[in-house]
Amino acid sequence: MNEVVLALAIIGVAGVGAQWLAWRWSLPAIVLLLVAGFLIGPATGVLSPTALFGDLLRPTVALGVAVILFEGGLSLNFQRIGGVEKAVWRLVLLGAFIAFLLSALNAHYIAELSWPSALVFAAILIVTGPTVIIPLLRQARLERRVSSLLRWEAILADPLGALLAVFMFEGYLVYHGDHGFWVLAIRAVAGLLIGGVGGWALGRGLIWLFVGGRVPEFLKVPLIFVSVMGAYALSDLVLEESGLLTVTVLGLVLGNSRLASLEELKRFKEAVTIILVSSVFIVLTASVQLGSLAEFRLEDLAFILVLLFVIRPISVWVGTIGAHLSWKERLLVGWIAPRGIVAVAVSGLFARSLVEHGAPDGERLAVLSFAVVVATVFAHGFSLGPFARWLGLSSHTGPGLLIVGASRFSVALATKLKTLDVPSLTVDRNWGKLRLSRNAGLANHYGEVLSEEVENELPLENYSVLLAVTDNDDYNALVTTNFGPLMGRGEVYQFAPSEEQSEKEKFRRVVTLGGRPFLTPEHSYNDLETKIREGWFIKASELTDTYGWTEFQEALPETAIVLMLIDPTKKLRPLNGTKAAMPIAGSTILSLVPCEYAAEREKTS
Repeated sequence: MNEVVLALAIIGVAGVGAQWLAWRWSLPAIVLLLVAGFLIGPATGVLSPTALFGDLLRPTVALGVAVILFEGGLSLNFQRIGGVEKAVWRLVLLGAFIAFLLSALNAHYIAELSWPSALVFAAILIVTGPTVIIPLLRQARLERRVSSLLRWEAILADPLGALLAVFMFEGYLVYHGDHGFWVLAIRAVAGLLIGGVGGWALGRGLIWLFVGGRVPEFLKVPLIFVSVMGAYALSDLVLEESGLLTVTVLGLVLGNSRLASLEELKRFKEAVTIILVSSVFIVLTASVQLGSLAEFRLEDLAFILVLLFVIRPISVWVGTIGAHLSWKERLLVGWIAPRGIVAVAVSGLFARSLVEHGAPDGERLAVLSFAVVVATVFAHGFSLGPFARWLGLSSHTGPGLLIVGASRFSVALATKLKTLDVPSLTVDRNWGKLRLSRNAGLANHYGEVLSEEVENELPLENYSVLLAVTDNDDYNALVTTNFGPLMGRGEVYQFAPSEEQSEKEKFRRVVTLGGRPFLTPEHSYNDLETKIREGWFIKASELTDTYGWTEFQEALPETAIVLMLIDPTKKLRPLNGTKAAMPIAGSTILSLVPCEYAAEREKTS
């Protein structure tokens, strides 16, 4: 028992640690998860999941994949599909069918698999799992259309590919004489009905329970977890892998509902999914035997190269004809198709079954699938960001600033940021207040930033810092609280509360509410507006090797207000007055300077 507990701890620490290092070093998380799994598994022998967990390994991994796919379906809101509905369905249906046919030919004639093994493996290769693509999209920050297309394809193709593999295997059993055609037809229809209709009915039933107040708040998440596992298990009793379709449909139904507690559920499920993705990926990688890797042949390498450079581009280009995608979008999507957990897990499932039913080369599926996963994860993981930037499809134009609240001060700040090539967007629900932004030619958006519709319309991926600077402290706190989980609680700022509100005891009661303080309590909305009316202006001071932080402070007027630090990578850090960490050369400091220093405007701003 102690060994199992220690193994679980190692898996958790290695998984979350790899995710943290990936964030810290700006590397694809899935690559580090592969490396971590290989190091603690076949490389050192510290972890042997097969020996430790035995027969429980496969069902445990299966349930983990089911929860991951459910969370993926939960994140697929039809309002956020980004105008690529036609492309999604063409890619998932027509593109996947083309990829299946070409992959079967590739597996048979180049990898030299028998037709039963080739057809099953080709179906598995349709899958471009969310366990891989979602971490890549989170890091690459693509434009919304391309990001939506890749995300929808990954989540919808996962259950379809697994089901097609089941149908191919069942078809082989019919050909082999193990059971009749009508058995296959009945099981296929029953599996699809349970997967599609069952997932929809369960989703509607949960919505009915939640909306009617029939389930207390503290039981909602546990009930959903139990429903996901139960739906997956019941569907698999009828047809193996049909449970993947069930949980995906269930997630889609709930994700497109208007449940009041849906956002809280999504945040919780996202955290759970990160842990599951990390753990399952490490477990599967650690389960690989070094001896099996020695069976890799040159023909297998040729098979992977054809898969990457021929089959995927052809299936995407033909499948998306008439889907209103630009050639750049089709080129990027035609390159990106990493495989992940589901491909490895399903391959392992069918490898043994094929051997037992007269296809001895079926045991090669596990090695081939792992090789495909490694090749695609490394190739696509390291190339997605640079390739997207080269094509101009990356939304990462810079760590921009999202300003909530139009005012003279916010216009002055946005204007200064524009001269420094730092993107900003001002959002306000008052059309009249936005007039100053419109007249200044600044990016602005009219609407309620807290509404779901505005969130769908805003390119939030372009902005890494939020600054709530309206004249309502409570509204500022509400905005920063809402956007904290999305952008990071360390990246949302609001005017510092008044001195009365910032008493220690009161502040401690709301540490999870609101954002980080911007400036000090005496520099409120009214104070900054008054200063701008009086002629105060925002000055940009660049630090150099000879003009550092000390020299800047000495030259700064006594009454000036230090607003913001922009480091050499254009990362923004709003400040609390003049209190700041020591900036380095190449950083730019924005400060609000009295009007009597206006003569310096031309020289320094």
